[in-house]
Amino acid sequence: MNANVQPDGGAGEWPERVAAVRRELTEHGPPRRPDGAPDFATVTLPDRDGDQVRDLLVQEGAGTVVEIGLAYAGSALAIGEALSRTGSPNPRHVVIDPFQYTAYDGAGWELLCSAGLDGIAELVTEPSQRFLARLADAGFTADAAFVDGSHHFHNVFVDLHFLGEIVRPGGIVLLDDVWWPSVGAAVRYFETHLGWRAVPGALAGGTTDPADGRPRTGAYRLPDPRPTPDFREFRPFC
Repeated sequence: MNANVQPDGGAGEWPERVAAVRRELTEHGPPRRPDGAPDFATVTLPDRDGDQVRDLLVQEGAGTVVEIGLAYAGSALAIGEALSRTGSPNPRHVVIDPFQYTAYDGAGWELLCSAGLDGIAELVTEPSQRFLARLADAGFTADAAFVDGSHHFHNVFVDLHFLGEIVRPGGIVLLDDVWWPSVGAAVRYFETHLGWRAVPGALAGGTTDPADGRPRTGAYRLPDPRPTPDFREFRPFC
């Protein structure tokens, strides 16, 4: 992968190309919906939430992003649009989704390629809990991460553990579906014990639970430097 390669037309037209593919996905859905695949509307990040993710990553000047969960590429296109706008000389987008071909027939990756993002993105089709461990061991560093993979508590916890090593101190981790008890409980551990802090107003105006107003997505700033907690001072976090 050559991260300096951009679509024909130059850097000025690249963000518009990505934005156009995002609009097409929002208005008409994915190019195909395989039989038995998860519902598009259910698993796809709403467009306005994607705009906020894009704007936050641009504000952060993110150049390298790790994403867990591709599905139909709603969030991946928003992240790709951000990376096309930040001006990073070597933007990089690592996308992890073991079900991209088994459940989604490659539809999400096809959309990223149609937006010209395959020059900066790479798709990993193995469970994030295994791949992130190797990424951390290799000393890989990212500016930000977006998590929308398994919603089982133990898998979210492991994802966040390794992202805490991969995302640079002071970087951000964004999570979809924090209104799910399993996802919310996992991130609360890292808030309680490792100094992660919600970014005030970062995703304000996004989708909320109509029942109680809880936000769908959350953004968390990692501490700088990384803390070393005392295991003897464990505190309940749920």
